[in-house]
Amino acid sequence: MNRTILVIEDDKDIAELVALHLRDEGYGVDVVHNGSEGFTRAQKDGYDLIVLDLMLPGTDGLSICRQLRGENNMVPILMLTAKSSELDRVLGLEMGADDYLTKPFSIRELVARVKAQLRRSDVLRTQSPDQNNEQHDIISAGTMNIDIERRHVTIKNEAIELTAKEFDLLLYFASHPGRVYSRTQLLDQVWGYGHEGYEHTVNSHINRLRAKIEQDPANPHFVLTVWGVGYKFTESP
Repeated sequence: MNRTILVIEDDKDIAELVALHLRDEGYGVDVVHNGSEGFTRAQKDGYDLIVLDLMLPGTDGLSICRQLRGENNMVPILMLTAKSSELDRVLGLEMGADDYLTKPFSIRELVARVKAQLRRSDVLRTQSPDQNNEQHDIISAGTMNIDIERRHVTIKNEAIELTAKEFDLLLYFASHPGRVYSRTQLLDQVWGYGHEGYEHTVNSHINRLRAKIEQDPANPHFVLTVWGVGYKFTESP
């Protein structure tokens, strides 16, 4: 399968370097230097992944991310940023980016991250939930219902608004109730990479997820902490 990647980057030297190395890996690559044009292309052309710069003329990267996710477009997004603050990285992830790299970055790392996101995308497309839910589009856990195809979550029939990554994390947990995962395993399975030093990403997403789905986030019912190991999804009704 010939994968296609859209690179939205206003620095032409960086854009062409990224495109050159991705084409060497066998990917079809289109390059756009303006955010507004990039957003239009992303909407229409059905890419397998987007490499997206944060600071762009026209529409900025965060806005592109937010608008695509608002349209339920779940194409993997690898965000590039010249900024190194935690706030910028968190904002990108909150808007729905799947991963990020801070400039200057290693081309080898970028290619590795792209491959990891494409692998994760394949797994999520083919993954069927465990146990009694494997033939169904809905996972039910007590008062929670997860509509896999619509990426929609309700608790007591009330809709819960989740970011793309929060939904991916919840779906992975709920697909394997009772199974304990370390932060490193969750990084690998949900974010698509395992890397020491990124565990705080898992912690922050779980805290935000609990704030949305738990009646009492300090005493969670759905996403449970297994002290000294990691997290698991409840097996209780």
